[in-house]
Amino acid sequence: MNRTEKEQIVQELAQRLAETQATFVADYRGINVEQATQLRRELTQAGVEYRVVKNKLLKLAAQGTPSEDLQPYCVGPTAIALSGTDPVAPAKILSKFAKEIDAFELKAGVLSGKLLTVADISALAALPSREELLAKALSSMNAPVTNFVGTMAAIPRSLVQVLNAIGENKAA
Repeated sequence: MNRTEKEQIVQELAQRLAETQATFVADYRGINVEQATQLRRELTQAGVEYRVVKNKLLKLAAQGTPSEDLQPYCVGPTAIALSGTDPVAPAKILSKFAKEIDAFELKAGVLSGKLLTVADISALAALPSREELLAKALSSMNAPVTNFVGTMAAIPRSLVQVLNAIGENKAA
């Protein structure tokens, strides 16, 4: 790789690091191709960019971005996961993968400019996903309407039951 290619990679990576909401760094040493492909596929389906980068290029690209705090963790084989929208999805996938495969090790992460430790990433992974939170919010907003409709339907039903009881008494 020549100097211009490296400069181009650093510029592109710096732009991605500045745009992303969450960035995670991991040591992928020891995982096989099948495992790496599986991880990459899961992350891509979640809308996360996953790539292996050279530490020196990552350190240069991180300067002046919210991910600048990741520079000390750029040691050994480094893979980076970048998420622009949902920080919980990559945290869940990476944490699950790190638990299943001993060779894969999370190093650190950055969420909105704040450095995350491995424990912080695990706590983030324990949160419900964006879809689950939206479903709960919609359910909460829908509950008063549902209760109101049930109450309004009970009034005519009660009236019919009272009239039916009066009719049975008069018939008897």
